[in-house]
Amino acid sequence: MSEVAVLDEAILFFEARGIAPPRLVLVLGSGFQGFAAEVQDAVAIPFADVPEWPVPGVEGHGATVLFGTVAGLPTACLTGRAHLYEGFTPDEVVRPVRTLRRMGAERFLLTNAAGGVRPGMRPGDVMVIEDHINLTGSSPLVGEHEPDLGPRFPDQTRVWDEELRAGLLAGDPTLVRGVYAGLLGPNYETPAEVRMLQRLGADAVGMSTVMEAIALHAMGARVAGLSLISNLAAGLADTPLSHEEVLAAGRAAQPRLIRTLAAFCTLR
Repeated sequence: MSEVAVLDEAILFFEARGIAPPRLVLVLGSGFQGFAAEVQDAVAIPFADVPEWPVPGVEGHGATVLFGTVAGLPTACLTGRAHLYEGFTPDEVVRPVRTLRRMGAERFLLTNAAGGVRPGMRPGDVMVIEDHINLTGSSPLVGEHEPDLGPRFPDQTRVWDEELRAGLLAGDPTLVRGVYAGLLGPNYETPAEVRMLQRLGADAVGMSTVMEAIALHAMGARVAGLSLISNLAAGLADTPLSHEEVLAAGRAAQPRLIRTLAAFCTLR
């Protein structure tokens, strides 16, 4: 079965349940899940119920898609995501967002927790993604070309929508800007790798988001992104890195993150 056929099977599943196509989609990474409570008249569907959707298994990530409205706009929230390091293929990682794009969603906000690479960054900072560096060694566009998923060789000059980024900054002027580097994981980076990332121009590093951005941009969606700086990358802090630190930073920042996402949802 082609990937397009897999996506269409998921769409038929949603249509059979009376789900209206969303116009806006938020992928809620670590620290951002509290925003799910802002969805009005929400219908929650587990990933496990949707044909061929991957089910994330990482602590701190949900596995539900919520359909409803936010600020009067038909909206879908993914309370978690699948990762390459869990053993999923690139197509599986991006299948939920591709499905929602094919249903008609126009704008996507991708969020994540990341390690701060740029000197001067602090845990608790929130970074608007201006560009990314894909160091995963993979892409959701590898393999047989399916024209419905975008061109064979899509341009990457403006993956991250400038107007949406300006809207995020207008809603919260304390946001910082930067370049997100996506690595495979699940191990954190070594100090030498962090120094390499700095030389490459990365400001933050994580293990998600770039697959989704590549796939969505190829399909013509408008994409914006936010990274919660949950810790300083290896060699920039005095303590070992841990997933517990990421979860704690997300809990501490949650009220601010909810406000920032709510403001984004009012953009038209």
